[in-house]
Amino acid sequence: MRSVLPQWSGALAVRAAAFITVMCCALAALLGVLVHVQVTNQTVGQARDLALARLADATQAFEAGDTLLPSAGVDPPDLPARLRTLAASGERGTMVGEHRGEPAMWAAGPVEGGHALAVRVDYAQQARTIQGLDGAILWSSALAIGATVLVGAFAVSRVTRRLHATARVARRISAGDLDARVDDPRAGDPSRPQDEVAAVASALDSMASSLQGKLLAEQRFTADVAHELRTPLTGLHAAAELLPPGRPTELVRDRVAALRTLTEDLLEISRLDTGRERLEVDSEELGALAERVVRASGTQTEVRVVRDTRVETDRRRLERVLGNLVSNAHRHGKGPVVVTVDGPVVTVRDHGDGYPEYLVAHGPQRFRTEGGAKGHGLGLTIALGQAEALGARLTFANAVGGGALATLSLPWAPPVVG
Repeated sequence: MRSVLPQWSGALAVRAAAFITVMCCALAALLGVLVHVQVTNQTVGQARDLALARLADATQAFEAGDTLLPSAGVDPPDLPARLRTLAASGERGTMVGEHRGEPAMWAAGPVEGGHALAVRVDYAQQARTIQGLDGAILWSSALAIGATVLVGAFAVSRVTRRLHATARVARRISAGDLDARVDDPRAGDPSRPQDEVAAVASALDSMASSLQGKLLAEQRFTADVAHELRTPLTGLHAAAELLPPGRPTELVRDRVAALRTLTEDLLEISRLDTGRERLEVDSEELGALAERVVRASGTQTEVRVVRDTRVETDRRRLERVLGNLVSNAHRHGKGPVVVTVDGPVVTVRDHGDGYPEYLVAHGPQRFRTEGGAKGHGLGLTIALGQAEALGARLTFANAVGGGALATLSLPWAPPVVG
């Protein structure tokens, strides 16, 4: 089973914890080695001094013919070979060895006849002291490392939580929620120390406020322009209807109709931007609705119903979405155009050159077209806005066999039985 990490965990937290652990282990190892070496040298030095002092006493007793102590003797069997060789060569020395399985400090020196006079000092207590010290160093180091890692992880987690909160707000802003703010407590309190995370959060909030202000100004401008154009265009349309029949009159009426359509599209976009649209929800059969949209478009469009279903939606808005998708497929693509209904999913596909790369990657953008295409980019923008108002998901892609493919996924709940 795969373990689930806490939400605050991430590359920064893991690396920080690893760095703290490595540094603690290195510091503990360094301090442990220094303490071990210092205590061992001191303990061995004291035992050596004691052994040499007893060796001097044993040498005097041996030369005087007195009886040696039980811990002293000539060529004792437990004397380390290296120390025996050193004494035989005429030198005195000490070495830690064993006597009957217990640690002992040996001191040996030369005597007549090429023999070695050696004394033995019990070293078991000192060895146990050093062993106990090493154990204490190990568990205290482990305890210190664990405590340091916990404290460090807690400190890092506070930073990573704030960074994750900032990232979540940034994603919400990129998704269109310009009301989202980090509101980092450090950034809003001048009395508290300002760190880098607070600076990033403050910069993100400032950027969101600036973007929101510019977007609102653009939306107000679009709505004002559309409203201002509506009145003169109504009069212009009425005047065009009074012109005598002829080719010039047809051209004027056609341009006036295009201007009226553009104005109505701008008004609809402004309403979608401000979120003032209200849904009129009713139960609709998708197959029948798709066929009505195709008939109203007056185009040669095939409707395929793989699996029909009923959805709770706003009929007018859904017809607007599908109508814009069908109209865009005929205007900018090539036939055949196919509308497929498969449960709550409706697709509209043509067999033209497909959508531009920017549209597939970022979605439709108003007043942007590429490749010599005609239009203002408002049809798909309105379709996307109306789909969002319906709670549906509209995506754009290029089909494998060629052509543009728009997929509308409607919210759908299975009918309650009984």
